[in-house]
Amino acid sequence: MTPLALIIGAVLLVAALALLTLWLFENRRYRRLRDSREESEWDRIDRELELAEQAGRFRIAGELGDVAVQTVTRLVAQAEGIRYAASTDPAAAARSTPALETAARDALGDLRRLQNVVREGQDAAQPQPRLHSARDLFRIMRDAGIEVTFTETGESFALRQGAELAVFRILQTSLENALKHGGPGTRVSVSFVWTQDGLQVSVEDDGIRAAARRQGLDREGVDAATAYSIEEDLRAVTAYYEGAGLNELRDRAALFGGVLNAKTVPGVGFTLAVVFPALRHHNGVHGVELRR
Repeated sequence: MTPLALIIGAVLLVAALALLTLWLFENRRYRRLRDSREESEWDRIDRELELAEQAGRFRIAGELGDVAVQTVTRLVAQAEGIRYAASTDPAAAARSTPALETAARDALGDLRRLQNVVREGQDAAQPQPRLHSARDLFRIMRDAGIEVTFTETGESFALRQGAELAVFRILQTSLENALKHGGPGTRVSVSFVWTQDGLQVSVEDDGIRAAARRQGLDREGVDAATAYSIEEDLRAVTAYYEGAGLNELRDRAALFGGVLNAKTVPGVGFTLAVVFPALRHHNGVHGVELRR
């Protein structure tokens, strides 16, 4: 090999190493930007949910304030009537006193409820989403690029706040994972099935098919691109998925007697199902209603 060939080879090698170094640097920078964007997206989702919760609290506070004003107005009118009756008919004034006491207790109850709402608003720096916020979550995730459908069957019952938060976080994490791994255009089906004593929650996405659809394939092309073998089907049946996120969701579910299962559906996407067989025993005063 001539000296010129050695020089050319060395130059090409240095150039290749320089290009490889530049590619690795740019790839690392791209990953950091992508992770930053994803983190920002989840922050945006949390902020929008917090704002939706705050708006709901403001509406409730306004309604409770109106009720309290009306109750106090009646209270003043009754007190004036009793004062007038006391000078002309003391017996009638005495008979009216229980009604005045009842009205006063009602007013006190309204003011206490208003006080609780205001205190919740003061704690909004660390919001605790409630299950009724699921509607806002679905809307936000649709805006982020996935298609969410929701169905609910059975007669719902009230849940304590901790149980509501556990179910909400399971929904939120599942939808975020569907967007992260399935990508835009992923179709997600969320269902609630209420039983006499429990609740079954399922979140099914078609992230695998969504990736094929983004390639511009027609229905037959998508079917061909997402075909799978019997071996893959068997592996999906026996596979056990775990990780920090899934383990946290399992722990949340277990706190309320729930069992969480996660699996890949070959050729389709990912499914997460949680069964709370005795959630009614964690009953509280906060109602749950998603039908609208």
